[in-house]
Amino acid sequence: MVAWISLVLALDADGSLWLQRGLGLLTWMLLAVALRGERPLVRVQTGVVVALATAVEYTFSPLLEVYTYRFDNVPAYVPPGHGLVYLAALALGRAVWVRAHLRLATALVLVSGGAWAAYGVTLAERTDALGAFWYVCLAGFLLWGPSRPLYVGAFVVVSYLEVVGTALGTWEWQPRDPVVGWVAIGNPPSGAAGGYGWFDLYALLVAGPVLARWRARRAPPRVARTR
Repeated sequence: MVAWISLVLALDADGSLWLQRGLGLLTWMLLAVALRGERPLVRVQTGVVVALATAVEYTFSPLLEVYTYRFDNVPAYVPPGHGLVYLAALALGRAVWVRAHLRLATALVLVSGGAWAAYGVTLAERTDALGAFWYVCLAGFLLWGPSRPLYVGAFVVVSYLEVVGTALGTWEWQPRDPVVGWVAIGNPPSGAAGGYGWFDLYALLVAGPVLARWRARRAPPRVARTR
């Protein structure tokens, strides 16, 4: 999944809008295939993440322009791409090594992410206050959140894709937030994976009731017993 997203970003770096749309269709198909082997709850969670991430994308990119894509749009592969990122983070969190050494993996993420965030607010050419805020969110989820292995995977996947996407010029973050101009932003922000902690938390809160309601509607009606 990470390899596919990397390939999509590379192809889109100099491609046309129609190529972008074709990559979006293929990414939706890959997401559908990837979800076939997952439990129903994970499928619903992924759907919730895709829906929430899509709303965030359209709010912060075309509307507020906190970051912008090449065609000033939300590329067609981005909504399903968020689903693949979520599944990739989940898969890394399920890895035998991560499960067996969760404390060590958590410590590595906290130290490396903290060093990156500290560099962003002290030595980087572009001050990165937003990345430091997101790192604090990520640290909170790693220490007290309900899905610690997933947050470890999210840090690896999201950090990698942010570095690759901005290096290729697929998207670019503004130096400061365009709303009030108070928050300095790196390109990319260091703690972007912290956003997936909120996505996962929202998915955990919503997916269970949604799945229960869907199952209740599909359940056959009860037949009254007669003597």
